[in-house]
Amino acid sequence: MRRIVLDTNVYISAYGFGGKPALVLVSAIERECLPVVSPAILAEVADKLYTVLGFDDERVADVVRQVARIAEVVRPVHPVDVVRDEADNRILECAVEGAADVIVSGDHHLLDLGSYRGIPVVRVAEYLDGEW
Repeated sequence: MRRIVLDTNVYISAYGFGGKPALVLVSAIERECLPVVSPAILAEVADKLYTVLGFDDERVADVVRQVARIAEVVRPVHPVDVVRDEADNRILECAVEGAADVIVSGDHHLLDLGSYRGIPVVRVAEYLDGEW
């Protein structure tokens, strides 16, 4: 099964707006892939659900529980300091620790890398099209 790390922006887009990001989550719910997530990513997702989407406590808790239920939660032990945005470094740490096959993101800091330690970084549409 394909192991994927989703950037926070993918979760926020999926839960807030649907579209292609939501299709990625549906594929995870249907066990077509295995998301890999870390506590740091879950915390950032929760924060953005509050601040960007205006979700209330109950809805944030529901989303975090759902993500944790469909994903494998890893706890990275080797810090990464590759890009300027610390949250993006947490994505890279998770991908390495979780032996991810791909990172799915809409963030140019990560996309500009192209790959990290052999793990491709692709946009949602590229992931869904298998263009990686």
